[in-house]
Amino acid sequence: MNDQGTVLTDADQRIWLDSFRIENQVNDTVSVIDKWTIRGGPGDGIDVVEIDNGRLCVSVLPTRGMGLWKARCDDLLLGWDSPVNRPVHPSLVRPGESGGAGWLGGFQELLARCGLAWHGPPGTDSADGRPLTLHGRIANLPAHRVTSGIADDGRLWVRGEVDETALFGPCLRLDSTVSTTPGSNRLTILDTVTNLAGTTADFEVLYHTNIGSPLLEPGSRLAAPTRRVIPTNAHAAVDIADWNLFAPPQAGYVEQCYFLELAADADGLAMIVLHDAEARHGVALEFPIASLPCFTLWKNTVATADGYVVGIEPSTDLPNPRDFERDKGRLMRLDPGETWSTHIDLVSLTSQSEVTEALDRVAAIHPATSAHLCDSPLPEYCSAG
Repeated sequence: MNDQGTVLTDADQRIWLDSFRIENQVNDTVSVIDKWTIRGGPGDGIDVVEIDNGRLCVSVLPTRGMGLWKARCDDLLLGWDSPVNRPVHPSLVRPGESGGAGWLGGFQELLARCGLAWHGPPGTDSADGRPLTLHGRIANLPAHRVTSGIADDGRLWVRGEVDETALFGPCLRLDSTVSTTPGSNRLTILDTVTNLAGTTADFEVLYHTNIGSPLLEPGSRLAAPTRRVIPTNAHAAVDIADWNLFAPPQAGYVEQCYFLELAADADGLAMIVLHDAEARHGVALEFPIASLPCFTLWKNTVATADGYVVGIEPSTDLPNPRDFERDKGRLMRLDPGETWSTHIDLVSLTSQSEVTEALDRVAAIHPATSAHLCDSPLPEYCSAG
C-alpha cells in the first residue's frame, strides 16, 4: 500500500468506516493498523486507530483532535491514570464550566494538543474581548477527514485534518500525520497548521505530553539540555533545587511548573528524557526548537487516585495569558494561507542501555552542570510571581 492509504472518514464525501484492519509483514515483524469505534459510556462514538509496528503500539483518537490516548512498547506502558478514566466524547466536554476550566473534564490522554487559536489559562483577550477557555479547542474537535495505510517501505501511518473555525473568529486547520516503522521504538508526529481565513491570525499550540505510573515513580528524573530553569511562581521556586526530581504520590500536593530554556544539537533538535528511578525505562521527546522554542515541565505528583502525573510540554510560546505572551513578542501570527509546521518524535526507552544512550545524547547537547537555576520567577517569562 502506498501513501494514498484508505479513507476512514470523509465528512464531505459521506465516508465513514466503523472498522478497518490491515496487516503487513516485514521479515519476521508483523505490523497492524486496526480502526474501531468506542461504544458505551462517555466515549461512545469516539474513533480509535491503533498502530502496532510489532514492538510499539499507539492509539490515536481522530475524534479528539488527533490526540494520542495511550501507548505500549515491549512491556512499557505510556500514559497516565487520570481521574477521567476513559476518553470523553467532545460533545460531552463543556469548556466554559468551572470558570473556563471545563477542558479538564475530558483530559486523560498521553498527548493532548492545546491550541490552536489559544492555550494557557482561562481569561479574556483584550485585543477583541473574546473569552478564552483553558487550553483552547483543538483537543475537543473531531477530524473531518482521516486516512490511514502502510507505505511501500513498511511505514504505518494515520493522517487527520481538523478544522478550528468560527464566523468572525480564527479559522485554522491542523493537518497531522502519526507514523512509525516496523519494529521501531519511535513514533513521529508531523503537524502543519494553516490559516484558512482572509486576515492574519494569532496562533498557539502546546503538546501536553503526560506520563504517570509505572514510569513515573519516587526518584524518577527529567534530563534536558537546559540553559536555564525558571520557576513559574513563588510556590515552584521553593523547590527549584529539585526541579527535575519527582516525589511519591502525595494527597493535596499543589502543582508546580517550570519553564526551560533549551539548547539544541547541530541539527536544531532538542531531546528531553524522563526515566524511572533506576534509569531502566524511560521516554524521550525530540523536536526542533526553531518551531517549538518553549518548554514547560508540569509536576503534579498528587495522590494516585487524583492523577499522579508529570507533563513534558514543548510549545510555540509559554502557557501564560494570551495578552501577556503577545506583549512579550512570543505569540505567533499566520498570514492568510500561511502554514506552520513541526515534528515531534516520541521514543520509548525500554532498557537501561537505551536510557543511557538517550541521556548521553542530552548531555552532549548541553551538560546538566551548565544549567542555571533561577531562584524566583522572571517578569519576562512569568505572568504570576
